[in-house]
Order: sequence, then structure tokens, then C-alpha cells
Amino acid sequence: MTPPAAVIVLAAGEGTRMKSATPKVLHQVCGRSLVGHVVTTAESIDAGQVVVVLGHQRERVAAHLAESFPRVVTTVQAEQNGTGHAVRVTLDQLADQGVTWDSGPVVVVSGDSPLLSEQTLELLIAEHESAQAAVTVLSAELPDPTGYGRIVRDSAGLVQGIVEHKDATAEQLAIREVNSGMYVFDAGFLRAAIAGLSTDNSQGEEYLTDLVAVARADGRPVAALAAPDPDDTLGINNRAQLAHVEAIMRHRINHHWMITGVTMRDPATTYIDADVSLEPDCVLEPGVALRGVTVVAAGAVVGPDSTLIDTTVGAEARVNRVHSESAVIGPGATVGPFTYLRPAADLGPDSKAGAFVEIKNAVVGQDAKVPHLTYVGDAEIGSGANIGASSVFVNYDGVSKSRTVVGREARVGSDTMLVAPVVVGPGAYTAAGSVIVEDVPAGALAIARGRQRNIEGWVAANRAGTPAAEAAADAEGQE
Repeated sequence: MTPPAAVIVLAAGEGTRMKSATPKVLHQVCGRSLVGHVVTTAESIDAGQVVVVLGHQRERVAAHLAESFPRVVTTVQAEQNGTGHAVRVTLDQLADQGVTWDSGPVVVVSGDSPLLSEQTLELLIAEHESAQAAVTVLSAELPDPTGYGRIVRDSAGLVQGIVEHKDATAEQLAIREVNSGMYVFDAGFLRAAIAGLSTDNSQGEEYLTDLVAVARADGRPVAALAAPDPDDTLGINNRAQLAHVEAIMRHRINHHWMITGVTMRDPATTYIDADVSLEPDCVLEPGVALRGVTVVAAGAVVGPDSTLIDTTVGAEARVNRVHSESAVIGPGATVGPFTYLRPAADLGPDSKAGAFVEIKNAVVGQDAKVPHLTYVGDAEIGSGANIGASSVFVNYDGVSKSRTVVGREARVGSDTMLVAPVVVGPGAYTAAGSVIVEDVPAGALAIARGRQRNIEGWVAANRAGTPAAEAAADAEGQE
């Protein structure tokens, strides 16, 4: 296959049926924008240029592309006057910049067709080259082609034309092969023919489909390739179609990872974004959602009921009912259940963050443990240290945040408040219930709590007639 001179992605439309303030092509499927999926596929076939045609809310779409796909070139279709018009203004704008394509295939695809695969595009270009065609149409064979333009072929299998449903004869209506709206053009033919497109139609717009008739009139071959998987051609116009396409892509993603050696206990409840990376022999339990650029290493077990966003999970780690965002879970670490890892939480090898623990912007050292009911923020916990239940790293004074350091093999007693900035030295202890506001030297025991005082008879004097008073009286009688 000859790499195309360019792939033109049509992404100018408003998408009014989405009923959304977000441009249609920026809606997401499996963690990536619609146009992002199409651009990723276009870049995968080594196109000389990838050009995205912008229109509605072009500043937002351009900013998204610049951040995620810096090599993409953009053009502007200020008024949306049809697919042919979009390509024509693109060629004109690029020509003004000294960019022309005199040879090689030029691919035109829809910016709202995220299921379009690299394999289908390669087959389409190969078919175009084999047929030596001026135009090759990507088609699809549908069980119910109602409403679609039909691909009409001659006895040799070459395309005679594209007939819209409302204009088709009874014989043509029986055809199940339909036009997807995506094409490969000979670059020279496209440049010469695009200027002659007419707006003499009910919509008053310039259509790329008219170039099929132009090629036939010039005696140039027109070919069509039926996509091996018709789902590749699906476009999105509303939220229902968005959900339908996401379900298909989720199935494809899950199938891919299972084939490569990932165990999924229940693929139907497993959600994996397009940019997630998984190693063989990791296990995903039911109810797992892996978002963003999450990475899970070999032997790790994630779930059940865990959501990881932009999170790295090390080999052999165990993650159970965890919500994590922009965190690192080291090899052999144990997290959960009901644990919240916030951005910049970094759990070292064989460390533990147990039940009802929240960690933010903190490093937990190797073999260190934060077993339960604890908040750790803006901190560094040394290797082998243990943080007792219900402890709080008091990191915010209402104006600024400060850092707490707990040394290696230190022991922080249950219900300790560590008021930052503060350092608990290596091997030091804090007594349960302490409020630590000063540094604790290495190997020292810090006790910072009021001395206990018992007031005998207080319940009888102040809570007479209550169940507590009755219980106290019974106990005194027994004594």
C-alpha cells in the first residue's frame, strides 16, 4: 500500500442533534474524542499530512488538536456548504500556503466515525491502487439499508454511480451496499475536478458524491470497497448513537486485551479507555473502569468495583474497591477497600493503603502501612513506617499547605494529628490521641494530650433517671 499524500478529516459540522454546548467531534468514546479517534487512525497509516477541516466552534476544536495531535494541519470551512465545499476550501487554503498534492491517493474521512480502523483504511487504499481508480468509495453492506445512498455497480464490479434512497428504483432499493461518505481520490483528479462541483441540488450544497459521476463521464474507473466490518462506517449524530458506538468500541478494546493475555472476570462490566495499557497476566475483576492513560502491570489484580484514572499499577499489586486519579501504586502494594488516591499519591513497593484511607500528594515508602481510617496529604512516609487508625495529616492552615515527614520505621499512634510542617524522626513513636505540633527526634516517644481526670458520681448528679444512671447504679450495687 502506498501511504496517502494526505488524509482530510471533515470535522466542521455543528451536530445540532447532539443537543450539546460541546462540538460534536469533541464528544468522547472510550476516553478519546471522536475526531481524536479518526486522527489516530489517519496517523497510523503514515499519511503525508493529516488535515482536519474545522468550522463550528473551531477555536475549541483547534485547541484540542494542538494539544493532543500537534502534527495535524487545520483548515477552516467558515460556512458549511457541503462535503465537496469542505474539500475545495481545504485545497484552496493549502495551495495559498504552497501545499499541493500532485500525485498519490488523498483520503477523505468523517470526523465523527471513531470506529474506522487502520486495517479498513489500508484495504481501501489498496483497492484504490489495484483498480487504478479516480475515486474509490468506502461502502458497507447493511441488513437494512433504508435511507442510505446505494452503490450501483456494473457487471465488472466497478461503480456506476451512487443513487440516493429517494431516487432509487425498486431494483436499486434491493441493493444492500451503501455509501459511507468516505473516499479515496487520485490527487490529480481531485484537484482538477473539485472546482467544477455544482450546487444545483435541493440543499444548494457541493457534494463529494458528484465526483463519482464526473469520473465516470471522464472514462475514469470508480471503485468501491465494502468495509469488512460495517461498524467501521458508523457515524454519530445523537447521544443514542454515541452510546451505541461506545458499546461497540468497548467490546473491541476488551477483546483485544483478552487476546493479549489479560483476564477479565466479567467483560460486560469492564470499561477500558483507548489509551490504557495492560500487561499479560493482570486480572480485572467485575466493575472495573480504567480511564485515561492508566497502566496495569503483569500479575496485578484490579477490582472489583475500582475506577483508576491516569494511574500506574505495579506488578503483583492488589487494588480492591479503589478510586484513584493520577496516582502510582507500586509493585506488590495493597490498596483498599474503599480507598481514595488523589493526584500525586505515590505508594512504594509492598506498601499498604487500607480501608477508608485518603492519600494526596504524598509518598508512602516501601513496606510502609496506612491501614485504615486515615487522611495523608502533602507528606512523605518512610519505609517500614506504620500510621495508626484515624490519624490525620493536618496539611492546610486555611492559607497555605505544608508538608509532613514521617521517618522510616516510625510508629504513629492511632488518632494522632500531625500538624504540618512537622517531622517525626526515624524509629520515633507518637502516643495515641496526640496532637503533634513540634518535630519528634529519632527514637523518641511523643505524648501530646491532656492528662485524664475522672469525676466520680457525675452521671448520678447530672443525668438522674437516664438509662446511663441506672446502669451506673446497678454496677455500683454489684460492687
